[in-house]
Amino acid sequence: MKFQASKRLWMLSATGTALVLAGGLGSLSAAAQTPAQPTVRGVVAHYATLVHANYEDTLLAAQELQKAVRAFTAAPTQARLEAARKAWLDAREYYGQTEAFRFYGGPIDDEEGPEGRINAWPMDESYVDGVEGKPGGGLVNDPKFKISKKTLSDANEKGGEENIATGWHAIEFMLWGQDLNDKGPGERAYTDFVDGKLPNADRRRLYLNVVTDLLIDDLRFLVQAWAPKQKNYRAEFEQGGQESLRKIIVGLGSLSRGELSGERMEVALNTQDQEDEHSCFSDNTHRDIVTNATGIQNVWLGSYKRRSGQAVQGASLRALVAAKDKALADKTTAQIAQSVAHATSIPAPFDQAILDGSPGQPIVKKTIASLVEQSKLLVESASAIGITKLTLVEP
Repeated sequence: MKFQASKRLWMLSATGTALVLAGGLGSLSAAAQTPAQPTVRGVVAHYATLVHANYEDTLLAAQELQKAVRAFTAAPTQARLEAARKAWLDAREYYGQTEAFRFYGGPIDDEEGPEGRINAWPMDESYVDGVEGKPGGGLVNDPKFKISKKTLSDANEKGGEENIATGWHAIEFMLWGQDLNDKGPGERAYTDFVDGKLPNADRRRLYLNVVTDLLIDDLRFLVQAWAPKQKNYRAEFEQGGQESLRKIIVGLGSLSRGELSGERMEVALNTQDQEDEHSCFSDNTHRDIVTNATGIQNVWLGSYKRRSGQAVQGASLRALVAAKDKALADKTTAQIAQSVAHATSIPAPFDQAILDGSPGQPIVKKTIASLVEQSKLLVESASAIGITKLTLVEP
């Protein structure tokens, strides 16, 4: 996701033909049990349950990251740095699936939403800390900059779209450092956080703690926005009927085409630039792609596997479409499954898989093509359930 990316719109004609005005597309998996009489109300209500569960799991996983970061900054060692890195990777597995809940002006990315603080990219790492050739650069090394949640939030994207100061990727950079290795992730030394080993180690520790705490605040906000039985966004969404159903499909289609296959894959494939991959410091981009594709599948099937192993299963978009056009529902289900399968096959690191002549490049191209086809089928599915004017907007 490029938070700063330009808008892309797709329209659905009255005949159900997708008119692609701009963008790129998605992936899916196995068939789910379908309720005997699916209703719009039931699908919308279960979607809200699934969204809340996924955000809650993300928050819980991020809190484990917070604990690991605090342990590391309290007494930096290589083992504790590795533990914090693992916690970041574990938490990303859940957050990646939530990206299917975006792109329709919901709590995460309405005008006041925290999306830009949470997951904006690509990032100019020199804005935050010293880099090769500029060892004394960045906010960390600026004694005039007071590090706090407010100042980091205010500094995020200040003076340029790539001046990212907060969120997953700022934390990622602090933990891994620059990725200067073609065959693996960044190799930041734990001693960067040890007093006397590198200038401003104390500010580096503070920055890492504060930026992680800010991420927790933003994720908690999203959990509360989707909490059941509250006067919140979820309560309004559950009463939204066909309009809420339209939003659900907007989220799936926008992630499938404009964001995942487009901004996150096609751009990197065309430029072959490491800076255009999503999680470039940790070399976790291949997993970002899988979890994004899986998030689309989760919503389509009305199914989600929680951190506890518990299955969240209920009225699905697939079932609603199948009640009108079973062949289309089956075809869309198979296409989404193929997208997930292709995404899972992309070899790591992604920045090597996109290169001309790489054995991974054909798999990347297959994934993109499957996501594009998937988006067209989602548009057809919208038409089948009575949504005859569907505008997919990428923020």
